[in-house]
Amino acid sequence: MSSAGLTPPEAARWAARGGLPLPDDRHSVVAATANHIHSVVAVLRELNFGDTPPAGAFRAEPAGAFRAGKEKHDAAV
Repeated sequence: MSSAGLTPPEAARWAARGGLPLPDDRHSVVAATANHIHSVVAVLRELNFGDTPPAGAFRAEPAGAFRAGKEKHDAAV
């Protein structure tokens, strides 16, 4: 991928290499989508999550489980 992003011919080449040949009219759309995803991931990589625990440390509760005065207090992490 060039520094300017994935070009339509590159998108076609990579898709074909992965066994997913693209019709000619899809090359530009796929390249634009890939470039957008790449830009979003680049922003996420710059974020400092510091001491944020991984998602596995959180426990999902059913809707309404946290009504006032009815919270469960535990130290599960």
